[in-house]
Amino acid sequence: MPDLQCDRVPITGDATVEFGASADGFPVARIADTLLAMVLARDGASFLASAWRLTRPLSELTRDDFHGHEGRLEDEAAFRERVFETAQHKRELSALKRIQSRMAASTPWGQSQLATIYAEGIVSHMTAGHGGFHLSAERNLCVSPSLQKSSPWYEEDAEWAIVAHTFPDLFTAYERKCADETIRNSWPSAWEAIHGCELKPGQSWTKDRDTFESEHAGDWIVISAVFSSHHADMTEVIATRGGIRDHRADERRFLVPSGEYATRGPFGFVIDQQRHAVYDGPSDFIGWPQRRTGA
Repeated sequence: MPDLQCDRVPITGDATVEFGASADGFPVARIADTLLAMVLARDGASFLASAWRLTRPLSELTRDDFHGHEGRLEDEAAFRERVFETAQHKRELSALKRIQSRMAASTPWGQSQLATIYAEGIVSHMTAGHGGFHLSAERNLCVSPSLQKSSPWYEEDAEWAIVAHTFPDLFTAYERKCADETIRNSWPSAWEAIHGCELKPGQSWTKDRDTFESEHAGDWIVISAVFSSHHADMTEVIATRGGIRDHRADERRFLVPSGEYATRGPFGFVIDQQRHAVYDGPSDFIGWPQRRTGA
């Protein structure tokens, strides 16, 4: 496999990206003290994994050296693209010169253990369990009304993207790309207003979910499933109208071919009452009779 031969690619200044093949034969790369690998998943697809501060030659690294799951990879070209993107991110990150400090600050997630100062009035706090950004009152006024919070705190899972969108010069190109993707998936209406265009199906997880829920509000949607021991190749399911998960909701059981149920989409399996008959036979759900009667 010629693409796996060891080569060094200059990026900027004295920095280089080193590509090679691991002892197990999968593509690996080194960027300073960061190592990336294209690793096979159990389903045969590939994903990006990472390691840190390993000084051994790339050819001696094994699968056990790498950890994490940083997104799927279509092929080796996609892997190399991600490596160069990471190298560029690290270069830009160094140029931003963010300041790390310890502050006696109370956050919505606990006491701050480490703070990163991005600029005056923009500070990221790390706590024992979570973290996020704190914006000064003046900085918070800069946030787009469609994304602005009354609270100056923006948590690290998704709301950080609002800060990155508002102050792009304080973030790397990679971070800005991730922020745009996060806003698109989490706040599609705000994204559409910002970009002046409508998101198509498949471009926003939240918008797709809302569309699914609206279109199937009156349908029976599976909320629980188990392989049937009473009917071969069938899955016994419990469904409610609109997929509502509430102990007061009317529940019905159905039998669905297991192969068909395996093709369900990300937002749930919709019962087709023309093909999936209501099932009232012996159940594989523990405690079903009591659940049905409310006992």
